[in-house]
Amino acid sequence: MYYLSAMEEQASLYDVIIVGGGLAGLTSAIHLTKYKKRVLLIEKNNYPKHKVCGEYVSNEVVPYLNFLEIDPFNFGAVKIKDFQLTTTNNKLVSIKLPLGGFGISRYSLDAILADKARDQKTAILQEVVTNIEFKNDCFSVETKTGEKFTSKIVIGAHGKRSLLDKKIDRNFIKNKAPYLAVKMHVKGFFPKNIVALHNFKGGYCGVSKVENEVINLCYITNYSTFKKYKNIQEFQEKIVFKNTYLKDVFTNTTPVFQEPLTISQISFETKKPVEKNIIMCGDSAGMIHPLCGNGMSMAIQSAQIASTLILKYINGEIKERSELEKQYIRKWRKEFRIRLKTGHFIAMLFRQNTIAAFLLSILKRIPFLLRLIIKLTHGKPMKF
Repeated sequence: MYYLSAMEEQASLYDVIIVGGGLAGLTSAIHLTKYKKRVLLIEKNNYPKHKVCGEYVSNEVVPYLNFLEIDPFNFGAVKIKDFQLTTTNNKLVSIKLPLGGFGISRYSLDAILADKARDQKTAILQEVVTNIEFKNDCFSVETKTGEKFTSKIVIGAHGKRSLLDKKIDRNFIKNKAPYLAVKMHVKGFFPKNIVALHNFKGGYCGVSKVENEVINLCYITNYSTFKKYKNIQEFQEKIVFKNTYLKDVFTNTTPVFQEPLTISQISFETKKPVEKNIIMCGDSAGMIHPLCGNGMSMAIQSAQIASTLILKYINGEIKERSELEKQYIRKWRKEFRIRLKTGHFIAMLFRQNTIAAFLLSILKRIPFLLRLIIKLTHGKPMKF
């Protein structure tokens, strides 16, 4: 990890400060430093670190990653071509994915991106941002230890839900977030080429291979359903395992983690792509339901949109900050609005067991409808 030197701390004016070093933050840092911009990335965690995540990435981002000189397949990423879907009554449909994707853990992918950012001399500070102020066309960013840094642009890539969102008074943070997610890595048999999505009462679980023959299991459920049981094990045995496909995977594999990872307070509320002049990227700008399996790709693609426009602004091709913000909002909505709405609608349908079973029976008879739904929640290969 590359830390700030004393000289860099004194010269604290940057072209761009990125708050949050997940997929969106790291990708933005790599893109901007590729063009010799002075970038500071502030991330509270060290690398590498496991995160609650579906760990499936659509192939739409592969051209962009190659542009950034990153090939995930050099690091063991697993090629995925097929998709399986089941409902709570154990009905299954299988199709070929229209575009395909790959499986790679966040532990590995974040580390790969962090190493690339470090190699390009991105300044990375392990700290917590407590406040961001915008005054006289300049940002001031303050950390928990009292350090202050200034920049022309700030990218907010701080994830699903943060104290920073409350500090800058974002609307979505005022509402309760009713979802809980659980993730574990296991070893055992599961086909490499498949990403599966298995529904159970009150939630759904993604299953796919990542590097090193590891299977990623990640499920999301309504907290009101989960809290009726004394622990994760009891919830799985009494709810999750009613889906026989999930029961087979969970009971015939060996855990890699000592304990499952969990995250609560997950919100799918509508967010604004720009807040208080901060360019929001990744989950900070909006989350697609995990049911649609494309959050990682969206985070990476939002970073590309933001970085491209920010470079034009810094280089004088976009003259006004207001125009930069308008263009980002317009491009973000053009790329993601339909995906998010489709994701919300699909998730709503699958929460209704009877409707979900009926929908699946239709999809089994007319599989091209499922391919159409997948296309509505995914993009086309990114071009440069």
